[in-house]
Amino acid sequence: MKYIRFNKDGAVHHGILEKDEVHILRGGLFDRQIRRGSRLNLKDVKLLAPVIPSKIIAVGLNYTDHAEELNLTPPIEPLIFLKPPSSVIGPYETIYYPLQAKRVDYEAEMAIVIKKKACNISYKEAERYIFGYTCLNDVTARDLQKKDGQWTRAKSFNTFCPIGPYIETGIDVSSLKIESFVNKHVKQSSNTSKMIFNCRELVEFISGIMTLEPGDVIATGTPAGVGPIKVGNEVEVRIEKLGSLINKVGSAK
Repeated sequence: MKYIRFNKDGAVHHGILEKDEVHILRGGLFDRQIRRGSRLNLKDVKLLAPVIPSKIIAVGLNYTDHAEELNLTPPIEPLIFLKPPSSVIGPYETIYYPLQAKRVDYEAEMAIVIKKKACNISYKEAERYIFGYTCLNDVTARDLQKKDGQWTRAKSFNTFCPIGPYIETGIDVSSLKIESFVNKHVKQSSNTSKMIFNCRELVEFISGIMTLEPGDVIATGTPAGVGPIKVGNEVEVRIEKLGSLINKVGSAK
């Protein structure tokens, strides 16, 4: 089932998307889901980021092909870092190129959305804590990442975490095609089967460090082929069964 978050006439709602028809839900995304009687056409609403997390936990170097292209040894345990909620934007919103950066890169990623509080969760239990999956672009100021020697500044600028267009539930994500495009030219093309640590392993590992809250997002890493974007570009993350996340790149305000 596809869950969206959207704005209609100045009010924000959660809904279920069926083809081009939006069924409005009462309450929040993780409340008991009751459909209202009214329905809307998708073209009549503004899609927003499908979830606003309390934190985004991202995973570095989690695809075998990405490790190979960098000539790096795959990690023996997940390499994690944080992106702030202030970096989140939705589909078709603008990624702003910060004045401090000289190179900004796209990174296509599949994201996990957590549905209930998770602390010290075992691998066997992990699936019960996953609400669904969506597309994410881990936008990165690459020159600042290299300059700083750690990743907080490079990953944390406002607009550096596009998420969407919807959260898909009830699917097997062990082997999905994952791609990125810049101005409709393919830049990354891989498969989630190349992830070094799968989704259950990531939930187990991260929940053993920090408590995950409903709506928190785990960005599961990017495959080979990351590269730069420029002002005026259109960048797209496309994942099989999870749709297409498109954003434009604009100059810093």
